[in-house]
Amino acid sequence: ELALKSLGNEGLFLFSSLDTNNDLYLSPEEFKPIAEKLTGVAPISEFEEEETPDPSGETLSVVAKFQPLVMETMTKSKDGFLGISHVALSGLRNWTAPAAPLSVMLARQFKAFLPPKNKLDLGDPWWIIPSELNIFTGYLSNNRFYPPPPKGKEIIIHRLLSMFHPRPFVKTRFAPQGAVACIQAISTFYYTIAFRIHAEFQLNEPPDFPFWFSPGQFTGHIILSKDSSHVREFKLFVPNNRSLNVDMEWLYGASESSNMEVDIGYLPQMELESTGPSIPSVIHDENGNVIDSRDPSGEPIQFVFEEITWQQKIPWEEAAQKLEVAMYPFKKVSYLPFTEAFERAKAEKKLVHSILLWGALDDQKCSKSLSASLPLPGSGRTLRETVLESSPILALLNESFISSWSLVKELEELQANRENEFYSKLADLHLEKYNFPVEMIICLPNGTVVHHINANYFLDITSMKPEDVESSMFSFSTNFEDPSTATYLQFLKEGLQRAKPYMQ
Repeated sequence: ELALKSLGNEGLFLFSSLDTNNDLYLSPEEFKPIAEKLTGVAPISEFEEEETPDPSGETLSVVAKFQPLVMETMTKSKDGFLGISHVALSGLRNWTAPAAPLSVMLARQFKAFLPPKNKLDLGDPWWIIPSELNIFTGYLSNNRFYPPPPKGKEIIIHRLLSMFHPRPFVKTRFAPQGAVACIQAISTFYYTIAFRIHAEFQLNEPPDFPFWFSPGQFTGHIILSKDSSHVREFKLFVPNNRSLNVDMEWLYGASESSNMEVDIGYLPQMELESTGPSIPSVIHDENGNVIDSRDPSGEPIQFVFEEITWQQKIPWEEAAQKLEVAMYPFKKVSYLPFTEAFERAKAEKKLVHSILLWGALDDQKCSKSLSASLPLPGSGRTLRETVLESSPILALLNESFISSWSLVKELEELQANRENEFYSKLADLHLEKYNFPVEMIICLPNGTVVHHINANYFLDITSMKPEDVESSMFSFSTNFEDPSTATYLQFLKEGLQRAKPYMQ
């Protein structure tokens, strides 16, 4: 109360965003973002002091490519951003280019991507940055402007993401956080490492309120020597193959409980790529003498690199799938593209288990964008981290269903495309049953819906005591301690039962 009286609502909001341990005292470390902002001078980080360039070490040049979010893809654009202040979106509108188009880094900094000694098999994932959140721990505060100082393996990822924007948060507010990797290829001296990173950016600064920008995922690969002295190739990017790939949230008041706007949109390009292999920062001749990096005519010396012969490798798609399952255990069941799921269901004479939702189920957007009309953490995320990854559900889905998830926007486009009447009709039948934010649907291979339930209703009834549930459509089973698993199992079995007359 005293702090509120002294600072007022907005002053306390700013103070709280810096007071990370909530002790009502700003330590020098907590005050650092404001000091840097006011003085314009950033002190040398501990990491930079420790990592003084090795004279014989190599450096890697990395370029950033960025095309800003297409504003017309945001849902709010349909009514001309009515009721949304220009200030709220200023950080987004002003972000039109990467913060650092080119950066030169030490090859050895990429050591963080090397596998631990117990993860040397192809496709066996490990955590570069472990996720510290789950359905039980909740989520981190929305009321923050400045990222905490990165530590350990977070440092290189923070530095890479800082090429896009000066305020990357290496650990997201929602699960699954962190970065996961696996070996995609092995040679005598090199690894190809595939990786997936969940990170987000804070686009606003005081006195504006926070605006969170959360790409669905960052993925990519690095080819580096087993001693990390040489990087042959590096690429990191936000996938742009779906119609929506970024979640955005912004606050409208000076407290954690203030109103929050939520939207999703499409980012055409956000990628980092090495310009070539890492090269020695200092060149020595055969006698160990330092020589000029340019030849007598003034041209840079051209390096010739040996060709890498890979002894073992797996396809990129397989590596990506392993990383996806590490982040999202529910993906132990294959979720096929919408039209492919119906083709497979017809061939295998199975039902389609389909999830239709506003934001993606298997990336960071689902963590938050499905929470607009719900208490956080959101129905899509709750489903993903509870029932969809429980063993009984995984077993029944694998045995009796072909699974798929789709974005509403993608099905609307499929519905409007009359070139394939069958696909258009499939989309039509799905959209008829859809209610915001998530609809779970069971249907025949011809698209006929035999059962469906809205995620909000499902979560409501599974949070009640069994005796309070009036509907006879779902009953609780005592076989499982978790009522949500029991109820979803009942939903699937009910769908199988209803489909029997049609599947003879």
